[in-house]
Amino acid sequence: MGRSSMRGEGARSRVRQGGPEDGAHGSGRDASGGSAARKSHGQRERSAPPEGGQGHGGPNRRGRRDARGGKRRVLRWVASVLALLILGTGGAGYFYYKHLNGNIRKEDLTLGDKQMADHKANAAGQTPLNILIIGSDARDSKANQKLGGAKETFGGTPLADVQMLLHLSADRSNISVVSMPRDTMLKMPKCTDPDSGEVYRAGTLPVQTNESLGRGGPGCTVAAWYELTGITIDHFMMIDFAGVVSMADAVGGVPVCVDANVYSHTGDGKGSGLKLEEGTTAIKGEQALQWLRTRYGFEDNTDLGRAKAQHQYLNSMVRELRKGTKLTDPGKLMGLAEAATSALTVDKGLDTVKKLYDLAEELKRVPTDRITMTTMPNVYGTGNLSGRVFPKPGEAEQVFRMVREDIPLDGKASKRKTPVTTDIAAPVAEIPVSVRNATSTDGLGPARGRAGAVRDLLTDAGFAKASIDSQNVDPAGRTGVLYPSADLEGDAQAVAKALGVPVSQVQKSTAVSGIVLAVGADWRKDGAYPAKAVEEKTPESAGALNGANEKACMHVNPGFTF
Repeated sequence: MGRSSMRGEGARSRVRQGGPEDGAHGSGRDASGGSAARKSHGQRERSAPPEGGQGHGGPNRRGRRDARGGKRRVLRWVASVLALLILGTGGAGYFYYKHLNGNIRKEDLTLGDKQMADHKANAAGQTPLNILIIGSDARDSKANQKLGGAKETFGGTPLADVQMLLHLSADRSNISVVSMPRDTMLKMPKCTDPDSGEVYRAGTLPVQTNESLGRGGPGCTVAAWYELTGITIDHFMMIDFAGVVSMADAVGGVPVCVDANVYSHTGDGKGSGLKLEEGTTAIKGEQALQWLRTRYGFEDNTDLGRAKAQHQYLNSMVRELRKGTKLTDPGKLMGLAEAATSALTVDKGLDTVKKLYDLAEELKRVPTDRITMTTMPNVYGTGNLSGRVFPKPGEAEQVFRMVREDIPLDGKASKRKTPVTTDIAAPVAEIPVSVRNATSTDGLGPARGRAGAVRDLLTDAGFAKASIDSQNVDPAGRTGVLYPSADLEGDAQAVAKALGVPVSQVQKSTAVSGIVLAVGADWRKDGAYPAKAVEEKTPESAGALNGANEKACMHVNPGFTF
């Protein structure tokens, strides 16, 4: 019996993007949804509206009116977050905080055993915010089962079939979204189920990323993302099928475009059932869910096309909400708030409507034309891994690096200054440095002799105490310098400077006892560290889509037209 089922029907409802009927293979069932997690996003909490006070018209009358007005403002922005986690809406309405707060389910941010690194602040002291949106294919409620899916999947172990990282820049000027295909192959980190105490060992062979959710819950999906990308996750959110339908109805029609008639259906019952005529159509309710689930009928009939369709839908929803014509009816807003909070599972740092409101206040500052949707650059596997995807060497890491370093994916980088510590470094000859060969990837073993070669570079630069750590060879996508405490930060930055490694890749870590240089997969070849040659540009393979692009239209696969 699946984790969700044991908690009772509907206890952990999530969104599914299309199950085996939509062409799943292996363990990868189709799904859709949202989720996010972690500690407080570091922004100052706004005080609640005053509950009392006197004014014209009698004691407390104005205070009550102000309180209600304040809560209307809160709900207006809560709606924008819950409406698929992007920003900007107008509206009014009043709802009871305690009731809404009671609807929201909470879980641990991460179930992994690796502590995520602290964010690096920019020159103004601001830090970015990363939210992981997770879509589960769990079929643990009658409402979700009614919306489609093979009966054999009911109550089964859930899969994280949709995963999107939403990155809000430190200066709140832009948002970047990176989708990871559900068929992405990676090695799972160690995770511990917070309820049962069951320990899932770290994997030795790559498996589909969507299996992470069945290893204790969404916190393991967070841990898997951190393992692969090195991106610190601040929050996660999840949402179920029924919630998406309810919210789509409350929001109203969202315009989407197809370049030909499309019917997502096959003779053996696969497909989402989406049927649209060529051109632009405003979709809502179950039709919106079908759009979000469709993989047969778009592009090459894979999860890659489906991710593109999801990006177009979300961008269009943002534009519609920004027009101020949606959610103006208090009844609809109340219905949306009820459905959305009932559908959400979040980390404990986002466990109240007030916290969601504060988050929305941050998100709403970003203009539509500074929202960028992308997909992790990837390549298809071969042989028995045909149909599965792997991070594309170099280009996937480039996207991850840009997010880690808070570089906008829309190419409009602001003038940023990397903070340099005030800690004074010791003479290089006195700085002990342990060098690890962390160059292996899911598809390649470690590059021979890399730790020794880089150790020699350090020795030539005067680091007489540089040595090789041959025991720890955990893979790292990018080269980094780790240090355990603030008094060694200056020494660690001196190591990075000597090798041309960006200071942003110097991170504090409780997993080390001294300065460690992990030579990553981005430095598999001899020569100087290649970071300086890397452009601050999003690879074309990421398929970047700007939020203001109203001409985007999905390409229909010729085999699924009518």
